[in-house]
Amino acid sequence: MKDVAFVLLLLLVVNRGSGQSQYKVMGIGFYNCENLFDPTHDPNKNDMDFTPDGLYHYTEQVYTRKLHNIATVIEKMGMDITPDGPAILGLAGVENEKVLNDLVNQPGISNRNYKYIWFYTPDERGMGTALLYNPKYLEVLHAEPLHVPLETIRLKKAARDVLHVTGVTAGDTVDILVNYWPSRQWGETMSAAARNVAATVDKRIVDSLLKVNPARKILIIGDFSDNPTGESISGVLEAKASANQTDLTDIYNPWVSEYKKGLGTENYMGEWNLPDQIMVSGSFLKNDNHKWKYYNSEIYNRDFLVYSSGRYNGMPHKSFTATHVWDDGYSDHFPVLIYLIKKK
Repeated sequence: MKDVAFVLLLLLVVNRGSGQSQYKVMGIGFYNCENLFDPTHDPNKNDMDFTPDGLYHYTEQVYTRKLHNIATVIEKMGMDITPDGPAILGLAGVENEKVLNDLVNQPGISNRNYKYIWFYTPDERGMGTALLYNPKYLEVLHAEPLHVPLETIRLKKAARDVLHVTGVTAGDTVDILVNYWPSRQWGETMSAAARNVAATVDKRIVDSLLKVNPARKILIIGDFSDNPTGESISGVLEAKASANQTDLTDIYNPWVSEYKKGLGTENYMGEWNLPDQIMVSGSFLKNDNHKWKYYNSEIYNRDFLVYSSGRYNGMPHKSFTATHVWDDGYSDHFPVLIYLIKKK
């Protein structure tokens, strides 16, 4: 399922012949890990299903395999293009700091020396966001959780915070917003309103940053529980579907065209959705300073992540079966990547 044409094209750009400019590549990724819990019950969270005596019989052995499988995905992501894999990786569906510490120390990725940023989440199950980053590429200056005020629409449920990280990469200041917006399981009307509130949080930060510096570089990444053409993204966030029509102070969403082709990162009842997205500010498209520029995007749907037969043929290989038995899978979502390039 690898997009061979895309890989070959990017390799051609990166490894141009003698006498022409050569480029460095940086991979930016996002992955919904699908319930990366530890097996210990947190009395402040509704996590009993993911304990040894819970619905999923989530033992230490299962946890060890889950960590190994998620780390395997991270290890392989982007390796066709850059030997360092994703330099910056947003995660969703992680329970706490322990799972992140265990994850970055997995044998397949420990040599990258990933650091992580995580804050306690108000989510009742403990499922939140985190940012992994390779310190070779990113120096973190500031990080904070941003409250999603669902109380403004009279909802009592707590939404997951937006993780806002500011850092420096190759001399550029970059702001990263990691999102995990309210699920559609809340019901279409309620969840749509809740997603619009979450989108407003992102929009407020983006507008305030660009007001100070129209060339500010911003990455908006996450599981938005909405497709690229959804109201929360195309309407509230005002993300543009065309790079040519994206101005310096706009947000560009490269996933609209992928979604319209019928591609996706998650499949529900035979229908592909593309809630996992990475968007960039216009300064990643329009800059002449030879720093990082947007090049392309990719749904990382490699064969090892996919059911190869049966009822779920072609869909993401989930961690558990429909009857809650460990299936040695990965996640019910495919990861996504964008590639940035800069002249050496």
